[in-house]
Amino acid sequence: MRATAGFVEVYGEKPAGVWAAPGRVNLIGEHTDYNDGFVLPFALPRRTVVAAAPDPGRRWTVWSEQAGERVSFGRADAAEPGRVTGWAAYVAGVVWALREADLDVPVARLAIASDVPLGAGLSSSAALEAAVQAALLDLGDLDVPVAQRPRLAQQAENGYVGAPTGIMDQSAVIRCRAGQALFLDCRSLAVEHVPFDLDAAGLAILVIDSRAPHRHVTGEYAARRAACEYAAAALGVPALRDVTIDDLDAALARLDDPVVRRRVRHVVTENHRVCQTVDLLRAGRLAEIGPLLTASHASMRDDFEITVPEVDTAVEAALAAGAYGARMTGGGFGGCVLALVDAAAADTVASAVARAYAERGFATPECFTALPGPGVERLG
Repeated sequence: MRATAGFVEVYGEKPAGVWAAPGRVNLIGEHTDYNDGFVLPFALPRRTVVAAAPDPGRRWTVWSEQAGERVSFGRADAAEPGRVTGWAAYVAGVVWALREADLDVPVARLAIASDVPLGAGLSSSAALEAAVQAALLDLGDLDVPVAQRPRLAQQAENGYVGAPTGIMDQSAVIRCRAGQALFLDCRSLAVEHVPFDLDAAGLAILVIDSRAPHRHVTGEYAARRAACEYAAAALGVPALRDVTIDDLDAALARLDDPVVRRRVRHVVTENHRVCQTVDLLRAGRLAEIGPLLTASHASMRDDFEITVPEVDTAVEAALAAGAYGARMTGGGFGGCVLALVDAAAADTVASAVARAYAERGFATPECFTALPGPGVERLG
């Protein structure tokens, strides 16, 4: 593991343990999480690995292979959001959130290595948070039930880093299981592990990194969330999750702003699509989810307005090359596309997307196939 080698090189000794957390792909259910709705992610084989050991001093020290730098911070830095910035803010945020929960967080030295692409909508930040959290909890012998860990990781990102993300990413990277998708109710946090055996069905998920990086800490993401909260208040419901597909037309008629109406339509129909997808997966009808994926993309493009030309091109090219369905995944304004394809056709679809990018003058996309993997785990 690169994290282990980095730890030895930077700190001159072996780590006490090594922990890993995956990136994630959200199969369907975008911008529904902070509306108390439903999502269906699965964990990627790409992971962030943290090697760590207790430190007898008073400052946390963390080295990142990707950043090529070492950062240290003390208790005062971890007690005040914003004191630590950049990539290390996610580490300090985990310490802050655990201390806010009255946990005696151990001071530690950490080394981080990752092959989860940054800014691609694959939850690189949640993977970092979950791996660091697992390391600190184990080093401190702190008993925090698994069901409570995603919320603490989310608080690190919301409260310390300042990114208004929902609970999905942290839930996925902590609670996913190999060979299954995670059906998550973002209000109750109830989970169901839904069979998603792509190999047995002769299928694959092709992940296409559009190379159009997105940023969650942006006005656009916050604006979408604010519009949803405004609409819920105007409709007199706790969250847009409480507007059902049967209620949609009547709800839209009560809203004056056409932009807000489009935002509401996306969230309500997206929740419905998630539930339809789960029903098909339970029945083992994997290929039939394709049209739902494509409808989700159209909704994100037209109603939520969060796609960009690179991701739209990838979706169009994948469908034209025979994909059963395709959609952008992640918060939007860049990031990745996923396409449901016959396993034998994955390279053909990837080549078609690359040709479409070349014709448009876009940077060459990175494509890889993904099978559902495990959530955070201790490796040693």
